[in-house]
Amino acid sequence: MNRRADIARPLTVMHVLYRFSIGGLENGLVNLVNRLDPQRYRHCIVCLSDYDPAFVQRLTGDNFELHALDKRPGNDPRVWWRTWQLLRRVRPDVLHTRNFVALELQLLGLLAGVPRRIHGEHGWDVQDPAGEVRKYQLARRVLGLCVQRFVALSRDLEDYLLTRVGLAPAKVERIINGVDSERFLPAERAQTATLVIGTVGRMKAIKNQTLLCRAFIALCTRRPDLRERLLLRLVGSGPLRTDCEALLDAAGLAARAQFVGDSDAVADEMRGMDVFVLPSLAEGISNTILEAMASGLPVVATRVGGNAELVSDGESGVLVASEDEAALAVALERYADDDVLRRRHGARGRELVEARFSLARMVERYDALYRAPCTAAATLTTLNEGPRARD
Repeated sequence: MNRRADIARPLTVMHVLYRFSIGGLENGLVNLVNRLDPQRYRHCIVCLSDYDPAFVQRLTGDNFELHALDKRPGNDPRVWWRTWQLLRRVRPDVLHTRNFVALELQLLGLLAGVPRRIHGEHGWDVQDPAGEVRKYQLARRVLGLCVQRFVALSRDLEDYLLTRVGLAPAKVERIINGVDSERFLPAERAQTATLVIGTVGRMKAIKNQTLLCRAFIALCTRRPDLRERLLLRLVGSGPLRTDCEALLDAAGLAARAQFVGDSDAVADEMRGMDVFVLPSLAEGISNTILEAMASGLPVVATRVGGNAELVSDGESGVLVASEDEAALAVALERYADDDVLRRRHGARGRELVEARFSLARMVERYDALYRAPCTAAATLTTLNEGPRARD
């Protein structure tokens, strides 16, 4: 074997996820694929269901291939066969599955002899938002025998893998998402009479935009002087949109809300907001919170998952209990009444992004993880230095 040629050969990473479309996990994958050195990496992106052709345009290079397995609801044996065929043809150096729905395919990676097998936990499923369902814990422990390294995107998920699933500490790595702070920048615009309260995300139950709508209604009801000043802006699409529209219409506030739908210009959307809100029932590490912070926005978020790792309560934003409509309304009222506080918290969020959540650092750590020796546990544990410390 030509050792020099082997070193120069690009590493092939097969990324497996449910669907390639607008979302935090998917945005993180785009950032990673776009920024890993194309001379050193080739990528095979495998979607268990399908992908959004418009979203694919966010990939800027030509060092990737994309496959959709058209998974049917429930168990679909065709997915196993199609994945096996891809594994045998592509022969990846790394198999990186993401979230529980893709974890079982690590068994095929083991049987196919993939040298490096990694699984990422990006957030909670709506069926198990607190990570308490025993069958999911047991499944992760058993299927984890096929995995050499688990990546948790938040301390909350890391603790879950260690304490509830029971994985060995040397097998778990925490890598927090990074944000493109050059794309997401604070707005330079004059003070206006309208205060825009916004959110970005798929409108589904776990994202809980109805909580934001209820809090907005409560604030406008209690403070009629703010009614004509506030504007609620919801970016994203999904089944919860109908519920949100119904709530606002019944309260007579339909004219004070804008439903944007999915957007390819999220950075511009952020720059059009004054306050960002994430009312989720569960989260891993939220890309949209990081994007809002990079955009110089104060963030109001529920105290779930990794949100407390990102938002410095009382410094860059406000954390409220999940489903606490009154607390959320109070937080929004404070920002509506205090321009100085709003600007100060937004500026602090931008500082935190630049200091702790750089995209370059995230890419650097995945690069190290993909290229770490497959059998050297001691080497792998060194990757936990730095961000894994309780920062």
